[in-house]
Amino acid sequence: MPRDREEREIIKKLKILSNEIKKHSNFYYNLDKPKISDSEYDKLVIENNKLEIKYPHLVLNDSPSKTIGSKVKSQFEKIRHASQMYSLGNAFDKNDVDEFIKKSKKFLNFENNFFFEFISEPKIDGLSLNLSYANGKLISAGTRGDGLVGENVTQNILNIKNIPKDLNIDYPKFIEIRGEVFINKSDFEKINSELNDKEKFANPRNAAAGSLRQLDTTISQSRPLNFIAHGIGECSEKFNNIEDYYSKLKLWKIPTNKYLKKCSTTTDLMQHFENINNKRSNLEYDIDGLVIKINDFNIQKRLGYVGKNPRWAIALKFSSEKANTIIQSIDYQVGRTGAITPVARLNPINIGGVLISNASLHNFDEIKKKNINVYDTVEIERAGDVIPYVTRLVKKNKKNKKNLIPPNKCPVCSSKVVKELNEAVLRCPNTYECYSQKLGQICHFISKKSLNIDGFGEKQAKQFFDLKFIKNIEDIFSLNKYKIDILKLEGWGEQSYLNLIKSIENSKKITLDKFIYSLGIRFIGEVNSDILANEFHTIKNLISSIETSQNIINVDGLGPKAISSLIDYFSNKKNLTTIKKLTNILTIENIKSISKNNFFTNKHIVFTGTLEKLSRDEAKYLAKTNGAKILSSISKNTDYLIAGDKSGSKVIKAKQLDIKIINEEEFLKKINQ
Repeated sequence: MPRDREEREIIKKLKILSNEIKKHSNFYYNLDKPKISDSEYDKLVIENNKLEIKYPHLVLNDSPSKTIGSKVKSQFEKIRHASQMYSLGNAFDKNDVDEFIKKSKKFLNFENNFFFEFISEPKIDGLSLNLSYANGKLISAGTRGDGLVGENVTQNILNIKNIPKDLNIDYPKFIEIRGEVFINKSDFEKINSELNDKEKFANPRNAAAGSLRQLDTTISQSRPLNFIAHGIGECSEKFNNIEDYYSKLKLWKIPTNKYLKKCSTTTDLMQHFENINNKRSNLEYDIDGLVIKINDFNIQKRLGYVGKNPRWAIALKFSSEKANTIIQSIDYQVGRTGAITPVARLNPINIGGVLISNASLHNFDEIKKKNINVYDTVEIERAGDVIPYVTRLVKKNKKNKKNLIPPNKCPVCSSKVVKELNEAVLRCPNTYECYSQKLGQICHFISKKSLNIDGFGEKQAKQFFDLKFIKNIEDIFSLNKYKIDILKLEGWGEQSYLNLIKSIENSKKITLDKFIYSLGIRFIGEVNSDILANEFHTIKNLISSIETSQNIINVDGLGPKAISSLIDYFSNKKNLTTIKKLTNILTIENIKSISKNNFFTNKHIVFTGTLEKLSRDEAKYLAKTNGAKILSSISKNTDYLIAGDKSGSKVIKAKQLDIKIINEEEFLKKINQ
């Protein structure tokens, strides 16, 4: 019991501080909606700590100094998936589905009259989850993340009823079961009814993601989350097809989608699509399309992947929602590569539950073609329910007689704009001085697909760039020099600063393909970054190949624009200096040579002529997955020429250079050795 009035007042003060700290910790860590600034939060913590030091015998049993640190983590632990999680390419109509099937047949060298067997099922609008089981026991659960590494949410999913902790019978030694975590529409309404207006979720998907990614696991476990399986990752046993695998899931009491259907033609698929679309509003959960997958796992393996997408599956999306509104003004945005994009500022319009006030006009040729101007009424569409853009003119405003004139100077740095041959886009050439380009490069460098620095977005990047804490991308790793200045800024406190520095530190380990992508080289997206990483293994090898030109020109899969852009980028001394600084700061995981003991491993091979059993694309893919390097032309560095029917000049050149020539039959025999 307190001895006097002073101690009673101290206990009262400690209780008030404890409640305030816990309340604002919940807003900050769990809801991502802070109500006070970090400096105000820090003051509460400091005041509490000072009182506890002065009166240690009065420290509360549930003091925030005891409980907050253990209950709330600064961020999720990372978890590496045993096999990569991929995303799906999109289709929007029957023509896209026909094209998907046509490409699959061409890749496999199948006749046009061959019919695939497909499994089609609704695409649930939720959050992807990877469940790992070893000897029948659930050992981990991870979000997709970047496909290779996700967030460890194992504790958060323990109360999801349709995720068993044990597989009951006939289970493999190891398996990754993939699916979607979601919240039913009725549960979403109930959750939102219990939250105030500022805390409400925009839609069930956000509610599912927000509920799963709670740092306080008790909140996740209290939310009505559901799980439906739709895929498989690494597995110690092999299944013949999706049907066999889904039968096992049923045996293990893991649900799959009850609206799935087996189809064999585009007509079947489109009919199923229409049926699901008609049922869409009555389903208990949100869906945004239909997933179409080839049933046979052997065919899936042959088709493989291109970039981040499987060749054997596609998402057929529902038509985007559209609405009409009036353009109030047209502004110009300058991107990281200098592209000047006209953007329509609109009378705000609600499309699919999202308030839209800006929409892309793509380029000035499109504006001219659509005859669009300020104060016109236009149709707005959200492509794939994501990016809003102007699709067409609805009604012309006759009072506005002035045509929109494209700028001849960059709206940011006033450099004279250029329009390259065969391009519709106007571009600012001032790559290294234009404010928007430099800021865009920094934002690209820290983005999710690049370094993926948690808690470091465009807002923070612009703040530090404007204050000159960051002038170039490598300066991100020296932000600790500005600790005192950052702590003085509104919205920053000791905890948020430490979280940022920790996130930056964690980002220093990066794979080579992500590092190449993070540089923001024009025409070098994720697919080309992956090609370059697997071809050259290290950034040093890549730079050396560009200096000699010959090797980079010969890389299979790189187009002329990409090659030209690479040569321009790596010929610039400023860029090479930046890369040198970054390689001294970062730990770049170089790509190791494939260790398979295959005849073609680490050999340089060229294909020519028409193959009988394989398409050229499948033969290349097969060779690459066995460690071969594919070249587009014959040189003294070529080890083998794989020659099919109607081979031409490459055979002659191979003979002149004394390069071994083998046919398709020999190629397959050696691949299978």
